[in-house]
Amino acid sequence: MSHASQFPEMNLKPIKHFLLAIQFFTRIPVKGRLANWVGFDHEMQARALSYFPLVGMIVGLLTSTIFLLLSFILPVIAATPWIASLFSVLFGLLLTGAMHEDGLADLSDGLGGSSVRERALEIMKDSSIGTYGALALFGALLSKVFLLTALAEINIWLASLALFGAHVASRFMSVWVVRLLPYAGDLSTSKSSAIVASKAAIWGALCWVFISLGVLVYLAPSYVWLGAVAGCMLGFIVIYKLIKRRLGGYNGDCLGAVQQVCELGFYFGTLLFVPLVPL
Repeated sequence: MSHASQFPEMNLKPIKHFLLAIQFFTRIPVKGRLANWVGFDHEMQARALSYFPLVGMIVGLLTSTIFLLLSFILPVIAATPWIASLFSVLFGLLLTGAMHEDGLADLSDGLGGSSVRERALEIMKDSSIGTYGALALFGALLSKVFLLTALAEINIWLASLALFGAHVASRFMSVWVVRLLPYAGDLSTSKSSAIVASKAAIWGALCWVFISLGVLVYLAPSYVWLGAVAGCMLGFIVIYKLIKRRLGGYNGDCLGAVQQVCELGFYFGTLLFVPLVPL
């Protein structure tokens, strides 16, 4: 009788789901043979929801690294926090292909262009950007730079950590929308219609949020992070109610808009709580 040990095969599906999330939501190359190995189907797309906040951790880590590098290598002048904030935001745009910002612009064009649900959804499909979209996009990017600069003038380390945490928490809120709302687009033509956020996907995504918040509290112990989370949740409530009332469901543009609004809410909540609690 053979006593040779038999080891179970390693389950590589979580890695594939994570790489699929990277492929969809960043410009980090997952191509060629690697992309063929990852594959794609609707079940994988749904399971990849768990890894959206992990994608946010990667984006947040890289953008905050850019922010810190510029903050320390540039001369100590008044313009340095502005430059660090601006280029970290621009780097984030390049890293993600500005897909979330594009969603915010499309949603703004749709909701601003018509009060009729069907017409609003039709406008959102147009790839060109309109007045409402341009204003929303400009306002969001400008607000990010101003809020990060304000945080940097208080504490550079605090600003870099907020940049990291905001990218994680805001992406979880996008997953939460998929759980709460039905798909609002054309079910016969869109792959997104197959996405259903299961309880397991929500808990999996939430685990990455808990990890990121643990990192923030460990590196900068303060109740200021309660303000950051509160700001993120407030942003979610506002955009969620607007999407539900006007569209009755979500589409890809809505998810991008939710991410943007919640990211801004995280920064604003952090800044608002700084005077109230010690760092």
